[in-house]
Amino acid sequence: MEQDFYRGRLTEQFSINCLIPEADERAKINQIIFEELCLGQFTEASRAYYAQVIARLAEQGAQGVIFGCTEIGLLVPEERSVLPVFDTAAIHAEDAVAFMLS
Repeated sequence: MEQDFYRGRLTEQFSINCLIPEADERAKINQIIFEELCLGQFTEASRAYYAQVIARLAEQGAQGVIFGCTEIGLLVPEERSVLPVFDTAAIHAEDAVAFMLS
């Protein structure tokens, strides 16, 4: 999240100001990804934690949230988020299908 992969492009190409979780939140998010989601474990506690981080970012002015890890959308479906979700796994899949059908 600290890297420029998304933030730099969104800022440069679309003038979007990107907010990222605090360092301690990023550490917990990564822990959940690697110690739970990658192992197929989806807990209510982790779901609630992600919702809390998303809500805090919304309070700071975020208007949407990018799920940059493929498993996050399985943990937090869009209907459980207070912000619109951009699930990169779904976006890539949809674009791949559109490309194949064109």
